[in-house]
Amino acid sequence: MTESVSLSAARRLVLARQGLASRRTFGSGLEATQKAIEHLGYVQIDTLSVVARAHIHTLWNRVSAFKASDIDLLQERGAVFEHWAHALAILPMRDYRYSLPMMQRIASGDTHWYPKDRTQVKKVLQRIREEGPLSAKDFKDKKSSDAMWARSPSKIALEQLFMEGELMVPRRNNFHKVYDLRERVLPSDIDVSMPTAEELCGHLIGSYLRSHGIAQIAELIYLRKGLRKQMAQTVADLVEGGMLQELEVNGQTYYATPRSLSLMDQGLPAPKLRILSPFDNAVIQRKRLASLFEFDYQIECYVPKAKRKFGYFCLPILRGNRFVARLDAKADRKTGVFHVMNLYLEKSVKSKEAFLLALTAELERFAKFDGCSTVEVHAITQMK
Repeated sequence: MTESVSLSAARRLVLARQGLASRRTFGSGLEATQKAIEHLGYVQIDTLSVVARAHIHTLWNRVSAFKASDIDLLQERGAVFEHWAHALAILPMRDYRYSLPMMQRIASGDTHWYPKDRTQVKKVLQRIREEGPLSAKDFKDKKSSDAMWARSPSKIALEQLFMEGELMVPRRNNFHKVYDLRERVLPSDIDVSMPTAEELCGHLIGSYLRSHGIAQIAELIYLRKGLRKQMAQTVADLVEGGMLQELEVNGQTYYATPRSLSLMDQGLPAPKLRILSPFDNAVIQRKRLASLFEFDYQIECYVPKAKRKFGYFCLPILRGNRFVARLDAKADRKTGVFHVMNLYLEKSVKSKEAFLLALTAELERFAKFDGCSTVEVHAITQMK
């Protein structure tokens, strides 16, 4: 039987399962950072540093006393690893085996960005085997052009071996990957048995529902190849077995665990205010965001300047169980000024003064986290 759930209740569940209701959800410090990553299932890494990088920003919003160096320490200890989720991400080491199907697919010939150059791969692998961990800058060949996504032959080979799982990243130096052989990085007690498609789908379902509360089938296989049929079957089997419940939310079908349904009955708290990363787990699936939160959002750094509506790097702002504003921001760390080029208030913001009062403390806190001591607001726009 399909159970009907209100949009408000669904939102509260989603945000609570995302760990956004309180920065104390996972505790404090290093241990809490590991718990947060394991709970979320992955934290996306992105190269943009207009404000704090995506993985740092995402964890700062969920962990009290968070330090960016905690990620490095966890990586060096072998508690987390880097690979691909829907994008490059930090993942719990305990989940390593569920990355094996993608590694195998790429090793078997599936192209990831660039075709495989077996000669370059062999050279790169030999050097790391003989010399130990190396980064791309340790190879002196140059990229083929000045195009944005151009890479040197050695860099392409390093990334190919990384995606295949032959190389891992035990640490980063100034955000540059350091690569080493898998057998020198992977902890000896990690399960490396290849999961079946059914096991992989079961893992994806468990991980997604743990961190998002409710899900549609399309969300469970977001940017993953070849799993739709198996995922639909696995979901159906779990529903039949009583381990999943079919829900109707805002006219659409979702799935949740019985435990999540019981949590909704407990009156979950909502976040006071959060300035989120564009790559935060809570907002990365834009279609889901629009459906559940009625918030039409995209990051516009890849949009031509003339076509941008909200600026180069616009951050979504969450208050309660609604997305209420967008912050076009830039941290100028040299001058110590956090620039708010424009703050766009959604139509749902009825009292501009009350919202700005609530925002001020969090904005100052975020600016400090970004290495800035002063906030300058250049414009505020009320959406119509």
